[in-house]
Amino acid sequence: MTSTTDGLLSVLYTSNARTPFGDDDLAELLAQSRASNAANDLTGMLLYRGGRFVQVLEGPEQTVRDIIATIGADPRHSDMRVLIEQPITHREFRDWTMGYQPIAETTGDAPAGFRDTFDDLENAEDPSATLRAARELSLWFRVRSARAQRNADAD
Repeated sequence: MTSTTDGLLSVLYTSNARTPFGDDDLAELLAQSRASNAANDLTGMLLYRGGRFVQVLEGPEQTVRDIIATIGADPRHSDMRVLIEQPITHREFRDWTMGYQPIAETTGDAPAGFRDTFDDLENAEDPSATLRAARELSLWFRVRSARAQRNADAD
């Protein structure tokens, strides 16, 4: 694993829920995560869809490593896999102790060029594909969050 000499570390991982999470389960998980992240100087975002988590955590290196180990041992998760781990000089999610965006199940085929799943990340032989997908994920999340905020401000 990469050492950042107590600098900032960003980790993107995926895991599967051992049992499906309902709205109440997700609300409880988010409340726990946000409180823990605020207390430990962690930021990030979480996506959940169809029993699968995709999460980015960022913060002090050892704190991120400790939380990743805790999540890996959490009986609610299985098949955890770290896809990207890298030192960072600034936080992508600095204003969020844990941003969350629900992703509705879709019907029909996605439009050409649209990524509606991240299942391919775990099988990517090209490490740069994972990094590109993580950037797409970050951009998607930011656009949706900004759009939701504008809509809330307009109401």
